[in-house]
Amino acid sequence: MTLHKGTCHCGGVGVAYETAVPPADTPVRACQCSFCRMHGALAVSDPKGSLEFTENRAGALRCYRFALGTADFILCGICGAYLGAILNDEAGGGYGIVNIRVLDEPDAFIRAPEPSVYDAENESERIARRCQNWTPVTRTVGSA
Repeated sequence: MTLHKGTCHCGGVGVAYETAVPPADTPVRACQCSFCRMHGALAVSDPKGSLEFTENRAGALRCYRFALGTADFILCGICGAYLGAILNDEAGGGYGIVNIRVLDEPDAFIRAPEPSVYDAENESERIARRCQNWTPVTRTVGSA
C-alpha cells in the first residue's frame, strides 16, 4: 500500500489516501456536475484502500450536500478548497473519494481524466455505485 497525503490550500484540512494501485494505473474521473466542474475536481478512489480526512485547524472542515443529498462534500471553511466526498452508509461505515488536486503529488496520477456523468442515476443507484467503487473511509475528524 502507498500513502498519498495532502491538504487544502491553507493546511486547515488534511487527507490521507492509501491504495495499492500505482498512481499511473489509477483511473481519474472528471465528474461533470456543476459543483465538480466549478472546482476543477479530479477524483480517484480504491475500494480496497482507505481514506481519512483530518481537521488540522479548529472549524476548518466543512461539509456541503446538494442534489440528491447522498454524500457530504468535504471543503475547507477557511480557504474554500474541495478535498473529496464521503457517503455514510446505513451500517455506520463510509466510502469516499479524494480530489487529486489537493494531494502532495497530483501529477503522479497521469491517466487522462474520464468525463463522468451520473445525471440518470436515482438515489439508490447512486448509493450502490458509490459503495462499490469508492474508498472505505477510516476516519473523519471534525465536522460542520
